[in-house]
Amino acid sequence: MEFLKEILHQIYDVKALVMWAGYLGLAAIVFAETGLLVGFFLPGDSLLVTAGLFAATGDLNIIYLNLLLIPAAILGNLAGYWIGQKSGPMLFKREQSLLFRKDYLIKTKVFYEKHGASTMIITRFMPILRTFAPVVAGIGSMDYRKFLYYNISGAAAWILSMTLMGYYLGRLVPGIENHIEKVIIVVVFLSLLPGLIKYVKHKLQKRKITTEEA
Repeated sequence: MEFLKEILHQIYDVKALVMWAGYLGLAAIVFAETGLLVGFFLPGDSLLVTAGLFAATGDLNIIYLNLLLIPAAILGNLAGYWIGQKSGPMLFKREQSLLFRKDYLIKTKVFYEKHGASTMIITRFMPILRTFAPVVAGIGSMDYRKFLYYNISGAAAWILSMTLMGYYLGRLVPGIENHIEKVIIVVVFLSLLPGLIKYVKHKLQKRKITTEEA
């Protein structure tokens, strides 16, 4: 258990993780988070913004960073689509475990049914859902050309917006790299905001229906 806690601590120490992982390590993390079912807990948004901050200080190159991470995000979703297409409904019968969250898969399926193909872009900016969205697209046999279009455009939009946010913050706000923890808190809050808004709306609608029935 202590070993597991230590691993999780290292993963969520984003500043150290970026420096330790380097370009290839960051690409592997992005690939895992966007396509492998076990990658749902990885710190995608905060990792990308932090990498952008390090690029602003000269520790990483912003061009190399994006040239590696955009293809990694595209390939991650392709892997997720393949997993969904091959495994299909069997995933919904699988027992939930520490490394497989069936409840997240179901939530993503509901989201996909509501928003359709655009889910592939929307969920890029939503932690956890972005891991399961390509899998659900594969299960639903989304037209491959349409999937590829949304996959590529979504990957480019997500990676560029996150890394460039960190990069320009680093350029425009001197010394911000010394306050990475605060930046990460803001990024995590913004990434969770769409889900929080949806939750509040759902609660208000439910309360309204209950009031009308009474």
